[in-house]
Amino acid sequence: MGEVWPSCCVLLAALCGLGFGLNPNTCEEVRKVFQLRQIGPIQLSPLSPRAGSDLQVCSSKNLTCCTKKMEEKYQVAARRDIQNLLQMSSTSLKFLISRNVAAFQETFELLMRHAENHTNSVLQGLHHSMADQAAGPVRELFTDISLFLLGSELSVDELVQRFFDALFPVVYSHLINPGPGEISPGYAECVRSSRRDVRPFGGAPGLLADQIARSGVSGKLLLQALHLGIEVINTTDHLQLSRECRRALLKMHYCPHCQGLTQSKPCMGYCLNVMRGCLASMAEIDAHWREFVHSLEGLSARMQGPQDLEQVLLGVHALLRDAVGHAQKSGPRLSAQVHKLCGTPSRKPTQLVSIQLSSSSSSKDAVPLKAPVRPLGESLAVRRRDFLSSMRHYRTYYGGLADQLCVSELVFGDGQSCWNGTDIVKSYTLRVVGNGIKAQSGNPEVKVKDADPVINQIIDKLKHINQLLQGKSIPKLGSLDQIETGSGDGEGRYSGDCDDEDGCGGSGGGDVKRKVSRVSKMSPDVTGDHRHHHHYHHPPVEDAEMEGRSRALGLTGAVWVLMLPCLHILPAL
Repeated sequence: MGEVWPSCCVLLAALCGLGFGLNPNTCEEVRKVFQLRQIGPIQLSPLSPRAGSDLQVCSSKNLTCCTKKMEEKYQVAARRDIQNLLQMSSTSLKFLISRNVAAFQETFELLMRHAENHTNSVLQGLHHSMADQAAGPVRELFTDISLFLLGSELSVDELVQRFFDALFPVVYSHLINPGPGEISPGYAECVRSSRRDVRPFGGAPGLLADQIARSGVSGKLLLQALHLGIEVINTTDHLQLSRECRRALLKMHYCPHCQGLTQSKPCMGYCLNVMRGCLASMAEIDAHWREFVHSLEGLSARMQGPQDLEQVLLGVHALLRDAVGHAQKSGPRLSAQVHKLCGTPSRKPTQLVSIQLSSSSSSKDAVPLKAPVRPLGESLAVRRRDFLSSMRHYRTYYGGLADQLCVSELVFGDGQSCWNGTDIVKSYTLRVVGNGIKAQSGNPEVKVKDADPVINQIIDKLKHINQLLQGKSIPKLGSLDQIETGSGDGEGRYSGDCDDEDGCGGSGGGDVKRKVSRVSKMSPDVTGDHRHHHHYHHPPVEDAEMEGRSRALGLTGAVWVLMLPCLHILPAL
């Protein structure tokens, strides 16, 4: 009897170290986990161990607690688990970019309103008689600039020329050839159409178009690049895994359950081989993503002086003041030329219209006339600096993703027994391969054939945007090539082969497809814990704690069930 208690203790220690072994009489623990993790209905799992000759991946010479239907459910669960981990790991990065897209767009809009109001205020002070009528063209100018920055394919030169076309009849009627009442609509149209011939504003239209193009292209390109960054993350979050990868994930995550090892975790080397094989194509993004972050920093450094959008827009009032002054000085010449083209002005009684400042403030509350005041809140330069400082933490995100998932999510700490794909062992003894497609030729766990076509497509887009960000192919006057985004084909399919049993047909197409040229404000579409420490990204603490508690409770309950016979013997010892 004295030998029973030590035997119980040895058995208990062994079971705790292995995460439980298969009970030869019952599959109750496997059934319980199968149901609690919502892998499938408990009716699919057998009550007691059986021969597993019908299993395709989790086959074993020993008895098993799995059926073919369970194996199919486990495979779906394994794929779902890894995709959840991918999405969780990218949450903070995706939130960072999405939040800053919205912040940049909001800053652009605030800047537009401020510059428009200041321009109207200056006109009100310098040329009160014409300021009311000039407010309409001014508003249209800044609306067009805003649309251009947010992605609309407008010609900068044309929108500026259109503004000065509309401004000329107002300047002519009030400053060059003033008279009682307003000139008739027909005569005003003739004056408008003559503007490009008589050139009343000198070189101002060309100068303004050049300034807006230089600074606006940089701002527009920044937004397009950030939209593409979100698309890269969406694509990799929803990437369809290959058949070989899905089988390897099943073997790593759930095949030990078939042997009753529901608490086991894979060995580090084993996990690295599986994850580096599954994410081999994704690792190919690494060099181009690093260059993407570096190119964003280069673009930001160039957004100064003539390419500083804030400086250009807040200087429109000064350029416009000089343009109107040039027209006044050329009054006699312009009056003669217009008379020759349009005849004698016909006028109608004046109708007073007050200026509507875009922030709905009165002229009394308008910006002071002495100098342009910067808009409230953070400037574009400060926002860019803070954003890029955060982005630097994610430069190596794709190169270290497979390792990160194994280290932080999937394996036990050093020194603990682990699953090597067939059994519980002290350590994994097979060769561990590196990251990337080429390194997978010797991978003992996952066969990787070719690079994923969807990843190749996203890499091509990164190459293109990197060239634009580096200033190697920015067209004149800001007519950027439109970068269409969205992974997969028009029907929303993804790469990788797909079995009917996986339920993966057409999954997630609508979530990933986007166009960066869309004129809309992005709002962050991610939730969770957005903190980061270097480039490691952890799941929400609450979820991790809940999962840990459920595992601990399961472990404690099973241990006490095993201990009860031993405790019953104690009084007799």
